[in-house]
Amino acid sequence: MNFYKLKDFDFNNKKIIVRVDFNVPLKNRKVIDDTKIRAALPTIEFLIKKKCKIILMSHLGRPKGKVIDELRLDPVAKKLSNILGKEVKKLDSCTGKEVEEAVAAMKDGDLIMLENIQFDHGEKENSKEYAEKLAKYADIYVNDGFGQCHRNYASFVAITEYLPSCAGLLVEKELNTMLPIINNPKKPYTAVVGGAKADKIETINSLLKKADKILIAGVLANTFLKAKGYNIGSSLFDEETIGLAKELADNEKIMLPVDFIIADKLDENSDDKIVKAEDIPDNRMALDIGNETVEKYNGIIKDAKTVVFFGTIGAFEIDKFSKGTEQILSAMASSEADTILGGGDSAAAADKFGLSDKMTHVSTGGGASLALFSGKELPAVKALEENYKKFK
Repeated sequence: MNFYKLKDFDFNNKKIIVRVDFNVPLKNRKVIDDTKIRAALPTIEFLIKKKCKIILMSHLGRPKGKVIDELRLDPVAKKLSNILGKEVKKLDSCTGKEVEEAVAAMKDGDLIMLENIQFDHGEKENSKEYAEKLAKYADIYVNDGFGQCHRNYASFVAITEYLPSCAGLLVEKELNTMLPIINNPKKPYTAVVGGAKADKIETINSLLKKADKILIAGVLANTFLKAKGYNIGSSLFDEETIGLAKELADNEKIMLPVDFIIADKLDENSDDKIVKAEDIPDNRMALDIGNETVEKYNGIIKDAKTVVFFGTIGAFEIDKFSKGTEQILSAMASSEADTILGGGDSAAAADKFGLSDKMTHVSTGGGASLALFSGKELPAVKALEENYKKFK
């Protein structure tokens, strides 16, 4: 991938607009998980040392082009200020007079944060008009929001048409870590694919080209089993991908659970037990894999040289249904394989069980990393490549 990096530009005394992914969870208007904020610190601190003026932009939640007070970025700016020990001035607008005046008043080393950029429809529409407004505030654009690089948004794509642009340290790290494993994985290569969403089924087609084994769990497993004619009771599954599941279900590389922890409801106080995959009753749902499946999957992971993990094994948020996820992640952590976690719930689960630092790489972008491993082009990365050609 040919694109500019931070080391390629002179940032001294310039205005730099940086796209970060600060879409972090809040509770009572306070940040409860600052992982994504801390992931951007290397780039922010690099720029602070260059004594430039730093303009940060991010989205939060899904405002759909409307101003929603609960999705303002004030708690995020406050958290970043506390971490840096330096004021991050939060603005109440994305564009317009307030932003123009604030940027004009900036001194070298100052940081400001624009309001949630998805308060404007132009962001998700990849509007050139919106991107040009953002670009006018700066001399250089930096993309350090890997978690959204699979999106065709104005702050990732259209903006690169107006400014010399480069990847931040986080984006560079994510790509440099994952692409070698995608292109040339050590063998045996095992993929663990689970999670609450069944949309990962399309990724399996790409993984089948290089992976030796694909261990299926979560809603995806229910979809496969239903496709094979099993009764899955009241378990969640994805109706739209049943057809594709039928096509893939008999592939010898694909491993399905042989037993499950089932329950009458998704609750810590539910009535649960372990049953064989073929014995799920009508009024029960599969919420985690059983001991036999854990042993089977962990044996495959133990022999692997590369293991990638997308989506959790069961309903890990509830302790009684988290054992499968914890045991599979523990097997990865204790293995000698290259281990990659695809962000999102995968990263959250590893953090919950204290296993994050025992993995080769924990991505900050679930959707972006999944797209990479699916062989899809990341629009934001393509935009940086086109910018490189334009400003070379």
